[in-house]
This record gives sequence, C-alpha cells and structure tokens, in this order.
Amino acid sequence: GGLLEYHPAGSGLGEVAGLNGLKAWLGARRAVVADPQRAHDFGLGFPRGVLLLGVPGCGKSLAAKAVASEWGLPLLKLDPANLYDKYIGDSEKNFKRAMRTAERLAPIVLWIDELEKAFASSGGDEDGGVSRRVFGTFLSWLQERKGDVFVTATSNDIANLPPEFIRKGRFDEVFFVDLPDAAARAEVLRIHLRRRRQDPSRFDLAALAGASEGFSGAELEQAIVAGLHVAFATKGTLDTAMLARELRATKPLSGTMRE
Repeated sequence: GGLLEYHPAGSGLGEVAGLNGLKAWLGARRAVVADPQRAHDFGLGFPRGVLLLGVPGCGKSLAAKAVASEWGLPLLKLDPANLYDKYIGDSEKNFKRAMRTAERLAPIVLWIDELEKAFASSGGDEDGGVSRRVFGTFLSWLQERKGDVFVTATSNDIANLPPEFIRKGRFDEVFFVDLPDAAARAEVLRIHLRRRRQDPSRFDLAALAGASEGFSGAELEQAIVAGLHVAFATKGTLDTAMLARELRATKPLSGTMRE
C-alpha cells in the first residue's frame, strides 16, 4: 500500500563492529523468537523492540537491519513521511493501516529510521495537531499491539524525541550508540576492507585505528573509498600510508559539530 517497504535479508550482527551490549541483549532473546510457544508456556511474550539513540554514522540503522537477518525474520521499513496526507484524518488512517498490515505479516521486524523526524512537532500545533494525533496513535499501538512485531527504531537527536518514548513498556530497552573505540574502529576498517576485496592483513589496523580518534563508522568507510579512488586513478595499490593520508585529510563530524 505504499506505507511499508520490504527489505531483503542483509548482513547479520557479525558485520556490525562493537555494540557488544546490544548484541548480547539480542542474543539472549533469540531463543524466544525461535520457539515462541515454549517461551509462552514459560511466561515470556515476544520481544517488543529496541530504541537506538546516538551519534550519526555509528551503525544504528545497520544494527536495526541486522536484527532481522540474525533472527531469520522478514524486515519491513516504515517511512513516517509516507504517513502524512493533506486530508484531515487520513494520516491517522494511514498509520493504522500500516500497523494492521505489519501485524498480519507477523512475526516480523519493523524498522523505523530517524524516529524524531516523524514526531518533532508532536508537542505543538504547527501542522494542525496531525503529528500529535499520529504520535498518540503510535504510543497506543506500541503498548497494545497484538502481533509479534519487533520494532527497531533509531534516532539521532534525543532533544527532539518526546519523553514518552523512553519509558519501559513502549520499548524493551534503549541503547546509546556512541563513537567507536579503538578496537571497534579496527574492526570497522577490517570489515570494509574485506567488503572491497582488500586483504586486511596487509594493513596496520592498530595504527590506523589510533589515527582515527573521533571517527564514526561511516567516516572510516568513506576514508577507505577515497583511498581506493586514489589507488585506482594512479594504478597503484591501497596501503596503510595511503589510508593514513585520507584519515588526516578528513575532519570528522565529532570535530566540526563538537557541541
């Protein structure tokens, strides 16, 4: 119906560097997803979902998508922009229709990216109260939904997120996704080098991780892409020195937007 988008299975959590707390939490609930009847007899319901807050480019969306692959469930994405309609009442109807569809397809993982953009004006009447009404409908559905729908929601800007999202019961847990530490940066570099047919063992990953303090995963990936462009143009081979130059030439977001 144009409200939910199906995503084919992608990489699992093994392709996500760091985030060990989130991985352990998801691993502990995998048995419930795999055997819901035994879990029900044990007194456990289907997991409700997680909210991932944090720095842009640090793997929130990647982790949200990886859950479906890890658990062997279909992944549907809800784009909040598709919910809003110019006719009064139609936005709420669109949302309810999307949630009914998700429940019919259960068990599934429902991914909602950049949640704050859908409800940034939910506290005011700038849009005639439409955002506030859709927000209220969404909160009710999060609390009362019937189907086995695991919601993975992401947000970059907690300041614009209504506090009602944070309380227990809406989501099972809230995780903060920070800039990667040195070990996670080395793993990010290893993953992206391997994806681009480079042998990670040829690179001094520890030195590169040390030279990329404050870099997000996305910025590390782009440094590799930029280095590969230089190597390709000069008919050379990507090496540690070339990558180190690209890292020095990059000003990470944590520096330009420190506040």
